[in-house]
Amino acid sequence: MSPLSILFIGLAMSTDAFAAAVGKGAAMRKPRLPDALRAGLIFGVIEAITPIIGWLLGRAASQYVQAFDHWIAFGLLGVLGVHMIIAGLKPEEEDVAEDASGSQHKSFWSLAATGIATSIDAAAIGVGLAFLDVHIGVVALVIGLCTMTMVTIGIMLGRVLGNLAGKRAEIIGGVILIIIGCTILYEHLHAAAEVVGAA
Repeated sequence: MSPLSILFIGLAMSTDAFAAAVGKGAAMRKPRLPDALRAGLIFGVIEAITPIIGWLLGRAASQYVQAFDHWIAFGLLGVLGVHMIIAGLKPEEEDVAEDASGSQHKSFWSLAATGIATSIDAAAIGVGLAFLDVHIGVVALVIGLCTMTMVTIGIMLGRVLGNLAGKRAEIIGGVILIIIGCTILYEHLHAAAEVVGAA
């Protein structure tokens, strides 16, 4: 596999994370560059680990991952999106109370859960790469670096969207996450329908 192909895989695997990061950035209160880099690092590490897990699972797990990856991603992103919308609809006083009680801890797990949801496809990619002549460590590193960069940019873009949208920007972030989940589900079901139609 050529270096250019590996780079394209890295960019392709980071697009869902980028879109989710824009939603997260819109939901955050004026995220700074360190916040964006922290989110990028969390997403990047998760996105680098998942293809390695898929690669290790190999042929035995390939059918399972391909059959359910879109449902897992859809469910996680949907739940997170609804949670963000509900949080955005709460009165300001409730938001402040929640922020005061371990918001950093909640933020980490929220980012990690979103990172896992957007990296499910990377696990399936890893399974496919198990049968190719490619160094999985190099591929995983490229995917992780691409994701870290794209998420950092996405968070900062989300900050602009957040400032324009006002106090309820978290609702926009939730809607974006739900749209991403629905898109992942649609793409997989549409591809499956085409395969059945061709047969």
